[in-house]
Amino acid sequence: MKKIEKIKLLEYFEEVETTETHDGYSYSVGEAITIVILGTFCGFTNLKQIHQWAAHPKIRKMLSKRFGVRDVPCYFWLTCLMKLIKPESLSEHFTRWVESYLPNTLEGITLSLDGKTIRSTNGMSCYNSPLHIVSAQIAELGLTFGQEAVESKSNEIPAVQRLLKILNIKGFIVVADALNCQTETAKIIIEGEADYLLSVKDNQPNLKEDIEEYVQDDQLRGDMDTASTTEKNRGRIEERIAFVTNNIDQLRGKDNWLNITSFGAINTQFSTKDGISNEWHYYISSKNLTAEELLKHARAEWRVETMHWLLDVRFEEDYCRVQDENIQKTMNIIRKIILNSISIYKTKTKSKRPVSNIMLDCLIDPLFIFNVINAQN
Repeated sequence: MKKIEKIKLLEYFEEVETTETHDGYSYSVGEAITIVILGTFCGFTNLKQIHQWAAHPKIRKMLSKRFGVRDVPCYFWLTCLMKLIKPESLSEHFTRWVESYLPNTLEGITLSLDGKTIRSTNGMSCYNSPLHIVSAQIAELGLTFGQEAVESKSNEIPAVQRLLKILNIKGFIVVADALNCQTETAKIIIEGEADYLLSVKDNQPNLKEDIEEYVQDDQLRGDMDTASTTEKNRGRIEERIAFVTNNIDQLRGKDNWLNITSFGAINTQFSTKDGISNEWHYYISSKNLTAEELLKHARAEWRVETMHWLLDVRFEEDYCRVQDENIQKTMNIIRKIILNSISIYKTKTKSKRPVSNIMLDCLIDPLFIFNVINAQN
C-alpha cells in the first residue's frame, strides 16, 4: 500500500514494544494504535466507541485506503492488542516524536511538572491505589513532553526525578510545585543543564521562613526588582506583583541547593464585588531571574493544569473504568498525542478554534484528520 503523509505522526508509534511476543495473527499492534489514535481524534473517549466507529464500512474503507489499516479487529481483539502495548515504550516513542518538533534552542522556555490522579482507578481491584501520572508540559509551545506513571500521589517526588532524568531538559526553566521543592530534584535539573524555579512552602520550613522574613520587610522589599500584571475577567480583577533578589546570603542551608542564585515572591490580589483577598507565593531559582521573568515562568506553570483539565473535559479520563493498567496508561498517552497534534495544528494555521470544535471536524469528516496531521510536516 502506498504510504502518504500518513504519517509522520503514526510512523513514530509503529514499532512500540509489547509486554510479550506477538506474532501478528491477522492484526498488528501498530494498526491497533493507529485505529485508536484516529478514533480519539474524533472525540471518542473509550475503546468501545472507537471500535464501533472503526467497524463502520465507510470508516473501514477510509482506514484501509488512507492509513494502511488492512482490517479492523473485533472489539475483543482490539482490547487484547491494546493490553499488549508496553506503556513505557509508547512513552519513549511519544517523547521522540515531540522532540522532532522542538526548536534548536530551548533557552528560557518553561517546562512545567505536575501530577494527575485518574480518579476512576480509585477502588479498582487491579490497582493497589489510584493511578497517578506525572507529566512534563512545555508551556510556551503547549506540548506535553513526557510522562511517568506511579501508583498514588505519595510516589510523585521520585516519579518527577525519574522523568527529569529520562527527558532532555537542557536549556529549559523547570518549574515545579512545593511538593517537588527538593534538593535532589534541584540537583537533577542542574545536572541536566537546565535551570529550576521551585515553589517554596511549609515542607521546607527554614527556607520559607527566611524568604518570607526578607520579602515582608518593607525596606528590603523596596530594594528588590519588581514587576506587575493586572487582568480583568468577569468582574474580577487580579493583580500579580513579583519581587526578586539575588541576595541569597541570609538563606539557611543555601549550600544544599545546587546553583541557587535568586529567590522571590509573588503577591496576588483578587478584587471582586465581595471584597479584596491576597496570597503570597515564594520561590527559589538557579537562574538570576528578573521580576518579569518570575511572573512569566510562574504563570506558565499552570499550562500543565490546563492539559489535565482537557483530559477530563474532552476525554472524560476520570470516568474511564478500564480494569487494565496498561490500557489506562496507554490511553493517557494517546490523549496527549491528540492534544499535542491539535496544538501544533493551531500554531501552524493560527487557528483560534477550540479543541472541541477541531475534534468535531475530525468526526464529521475523518479526512480532516489529514489537515491536522499535515500541519506537523
